[in-house]
Amino acid sequence: MKILGINGSHRPGRGTAALLGAVLEAAQEQGADVEQVELAELEIGFCIGCNTCLGKAACALHDDMDILIEKMREADGIVLASPDYFSSITARMKSFMERTRPLHMVENALKGKVGGMVATAGLDNCGIEETMAAMERWFATHEMLVVHARPAGPVLGSGATATGFAGLDEEGKPIWRSVKRDAAAFACARQLGGDLVELAERLSGSRSCGAGSA
Repeated sequence: MKILGINGSHRPGRGTAALLGAVLEAAQEQGADVEQVELAELEIGFCIGCNTCLGKAACALHDDMDILIEKMREADGIVLASPDYFSSITARMKSFMERTRPLHMVENALKGKVGGMVATAGLDNCGIEETMAAMERWFATHEMLVVHARPAGPVLGSGATATGFAGLDEEGKPIWRSVKRDAAAFACARQLGGDLVELAERLSGSRSCGAGSA
């Protein structure tokens, strides 16, 4: 069982990386092999629209995306992470998504894998929902099965979305915190890690049963 985390933040090792790390840590505790990739540490060029991938599952460009594509093919689950930039994913994450076109145009090579996403932002209800939606659409394009985690108990939020907003002071001014202190988001992230492994195992078992009865 392999779960691959892909961080689209321009700043490796910061809040978004920590939130993604919580997902992977929980998945690892459930027995999965995990790996976290920082897009900021890779050399990935822009898709140039050459349409090579319309005829075969290959890209005309060759850079670190070659290695990342193989990691995605081998993974049972993929988790995307991005901070909110102008109510969407980062340009780095968008460029990565476009470079996965060869996995989609001929046949959906990632079909049936499980997926999940986490996001960070400065403020609540200020674009983070659209950031999550952009990642969810990427999963849908590749026919992946998206996990929407919810820890047991009362609803604390809509997904693993950590923000730096901690409320207002007596004068109505914002109180800021590190996104790493968003306890509800990190609880959801850990739930996501466990749920990803659980769903992937169920799917693996179903496929094994199907193969045995053929």
